[in-house]
Parts: sequence; C-alpha cells; structure tokens
Amino acid sequence: MSNIVTPIPLVPVVDEPVSEVGQLSQWTLMRLRFARNKLAMTGLIGLLIMYFLVFLGPFVAPNEYTFQNSDYIFGNPSQFTLTSPDGQFGLFMYSTTTVLDQNSFKFVVTTDKTKALPVRFFTKGDPITVLGFIQTDIHLFEVDTPQRIYLMGADSIGRDMFARTLIGGQISMTIGLIGVALSLLFGSVLGTISGYFMGLADDIIQRIIEVISSFPSIPLWAALAASLPPVSESFSALNRYFLITIVLSVIGWTGLARQLRAKVMAYRSADFCMAALSAGGSDARIIFVHMIPNAASHIIVSAALSIPGMILGETALSFLGLGILPPMVSWGALLKDSQQVSVVVQHPWILIPGAAVIITVLFFSFLGDGLRDAVDPYSI
Repeated sequence: MSNIVTPIPLVPVVDEPVSEVGQLSQWTLMRLRFARNKLAMTGLIGLLIMYFLVFLGPFVAPNEYTFQNSDYIFGNPSQFTLTSPDGQFGLFMYSTTTVLDQNSFKFVVTTDKTKALPVRFFTKGDPITVLGFIQTDIHLFEVDTPQRIYLMGADSIGRDMFARTLIGGQISMTIGLIGVALSLLFGSVLGTISGYFMGLADDIIQRIIEVISSFPSIPLWAALAASLPPVSESFSALNRYFLITIVLSVIGWTGLARQLRAKVMAYRSADFCMAALSAGGSDARIIFVHMIPNAASHIIVSAALSIPGMILGETALSFLGLGILPPMVSWGALLKDSQQVSVVVQHPWILIPGAAVIITVLFFSFLGDGLRDAVDPYSI
C-alpha cells in the first residue's frame, strides 16, 4: 500500500522592504530624533530668525539707533493703517505732532488720524553700517521726512527703541556664544585633566570648583565686574565687551568640568581606552582622539543649556551699570530706564528689551532640551 503524502501548500514569497533602521549611524539617528522634536525645531528656527534680524538691524530698522529726536521724547509706537483718509489702499502711517500739555507742562506726542503718510520700502534714510563694514543709507522701510517711524516707541531722549533693541541684540546674543566658548575651553581642559590624571591635580581642581560654586552667580559676577582694575576705565567699549565676556566665563566652566570629569573617569577604564594604552598611545592621544569625541554630544548639550545663563548674566550686569557702557547698547543696558516704576507705568514699551531676553532664553532652552533628548536616540 502506497503512502499518501499530504501536499504542503506553498506560501507565496512577498518581497518586504528592508528596514534601514539598523543601518543608520548614531549621528543620523540623533538628527532624525531632533527633527521630530517640535519645540526644539521651534527654538532653532526662532534663533536663526532672531540672529538674522539683529545682525541686519541697521538695515531693518527705519532709524539709526543713536539718532535723537527731541520732538519725540518717550513717543508712542507709530500707528499704521491700510487705507489713507482719501480712500487709497496700501500701508500708511498716521502723522504725529508734539504739543505742550498745559496741565503737566510736558510735551506729549499726539497722533493725527486725518493725515497718513505712505510707507516706502528700500528707501534712503540715515547713514548706517551693516555687518560692521557695509556703508549705506538704504533702509528696509521709511516714510518721508520730517516724520519718522517708531515701531516700538522712543526712549527718554527720543531714540528709536526698535533700532536699539536690534543693535543691543548683537551684544546680548553674541556675548553668550563667546562666553560659552571660553567656558567650554576651560571646562573641557580642566575637567579632562581632573578625571584622567586624578591624584593631586584632581584634588586641587575640585577644591577650586567647590569654592567658586559656593558663591551665588549674580553677586559674584557683579563683584568681579566691579573689581576690574582702574585701567579698565580707559578701555574702549569693544575691549570692555570682551572683558565682561571673560568675567562671565570665570564661573561658567565649573559645571561642565565636573560633569566631564565623571565621563572621563568612566572612559578611563573602558576597553577602547585600555586597548589604546596597550598599543602605546600617549595620554594626549587617548584624551583628544578617544575621550573628547565620545563626550562631544554631552559637551554640545551643556553648551546649548549654558548660553541662556550667559545672556541673563550680561543682562543683569548691564542693568546694574557694571556691564556694557555707552555708546554700545545691550538689552540689559536698555532696561536701565525701567528701574523707575513711573516710567514703566507711563511708557510700557521701555520693557520691550526684557521681552526679547525672555524669548531668546526660551528658544535656547527649547534647543538645549531637544539636543539633550537627541543625544540618546535609543531611549524610549
């Protein structure tokens, strides 16, 4: 009797797409995870727009930031309309006049809504310098003189707050970058030395970090800025800018140094460092070729999260009169007029530089949080 064999049904072979997840590098996974973080992308795009505006500030602003208009002291922000009094369609600014208030004996800026001036784009105005070397008198928008546009009002001597906020951003937003760069240099070098060589060097560096960290940041910054040598009084505004940057960096490196010390101590006993040491690698090669690149992601995140602290530090010092001095401007220096409550109540646009500080710090915080999540792409 022949054996009956049950036929095995054939399963059709389906060509399934091969996943590329396992083929992606860690940097690619970090980039993809960062791009999926909406807050981080908002921070990145917002910062790019802000840096673009502040460095093109002289061109974007309708007035030169040092121009003083004695007829527009504490003037209100300009008012605009899309239709002129005679029915024309376009962008127009209402005319303003300065009159003497008979009750308070103060000059008051009033808006005349019966007169409107057309806003012209890419027109000539005050001579300016863009990006530090481009001399021009072309502004993005302007109205016919003697009227002027004040998007954010004017300060106590009639200077354009919009122009001064943009120019002040050049100082406040770059002093954080330079200060963090110096902090990264100090923190990376001293943290690596402390964690790799250990012993006496580690003890000395850690005691210095503990002493510096025991002081509150703002009072210590203020004390260092106030104790600058007398010769600093003759420094130019640019020299004082770099001096304040160094003051901010003096205590900004301690956190990174301590974190990097822990990383280096963990790497010191790792297999790849032991293999490099057995192969005859020098200490410098092990540190700069094997340890620092492995800690690069952590260093980048630490830098992004430290920039807001630097910006706030400069703002506090300039607000107290210990930071940036005239003729240079920063957001902290612009906020000095807001020390009087009466000025803030009557002219609230003086606080606009403070809003710029808040927005910038938020954007950097969003960016830093996104980078912190992206450096560990395998976490859930």
